[in-house]
Amino acid sequence: MAAQTQKPAPLERAAQGVPIIEIEGLGKTFAIDTGPVVALESVDLTIRKGEFVSFVGPSGCGKSTLLNMVAGLLPASGGQAMLNGDVIEEPSRKVGFMFQTAVLLPWRTVEQNVLMPAEVFGTKNEATRQKARKVLEAVGLGDFTDAYPRQLSGGMQQRVSLARTLTYEPDVLLMDEPFGALDEFTREAMNLELMRITQAAGITVLFVTHNISEAVFMADRVVIMTPRPGKVSGVIDIDFPRPRVIEQMQSQKFTDLIFQVRGILGHGQDNSS
Repeated sequence: MAAQTQKPAPLERAAQGVPIIEIEGLGKTFAIDTGPVVALESVDLTIRKGEFVSFVGPSGCGKSTLLNMVAGLLPASGGQAMLNGDVIEEPSRKVGFMFQTAVLLPWRTVEQNVLMPAEVFGTKNEATRQKARKVLEAVGLGDFTDAYPRQLSGGMQQRVSLARTLTYEPDVLLMDEPFGALDEFTREAMNLELMRITQAAGITVLFVTHNISEAVFMADRVVIMTPRPGKVSGVIDIDFPRPRVIEQMQSQKFTDLIFQVRGILGHGQDNSS
């Protein structure tokens, strides 16, 4: 079979040199009854526009804390995070957040759940409704606009959550293990769907996962973090062409990258002992 030439993604690094998120010396310390807990310490990282970056590390290493700080939900104890050159001090409509659970209101239909941010922002109108329906079509839920969450599978509920986030077109999408509770096949389908949609829209994605294979398969770069206090112990470039296909996971190159990530994770854990 002749080798196929795969073209770069449309935004593939068209804006690769343009930073959208800049994290400089970022730290977070929580005050609890037993004393201060340092969750993050001196994190430095630049995320480029349109980039897909995965974060992996042991439980408690501050991955979710980092996302919450980029989202403007937690103040920094030191350093700063910037969005388009502005210090992040509060939540922004330019940043969407998707959690591990779908967080849908059970008394609202699929369409009503998707339109909830538009209602909060005071932007709900016919154009927004049409946008919501278009996004629901894109995630394969065009026939379920009037369904209620209880009538949907776990994977379908996560598609609703994704559609809700994408309807108001964020520049940055933060994802905290959004598919961790799904079965392997549904998770795989969601990964492919997420890459397709965010790549086409040019959305920058910060994706937290405990699954190393998922991190490597999805990302342009994988950021590996140390045990608490969380620091960046390594960043690995993933130069597989896009669009990604499942068959890439069968290659020796993919396996080598998995072990490279594992090696850095193990090194960081050894240093913490």
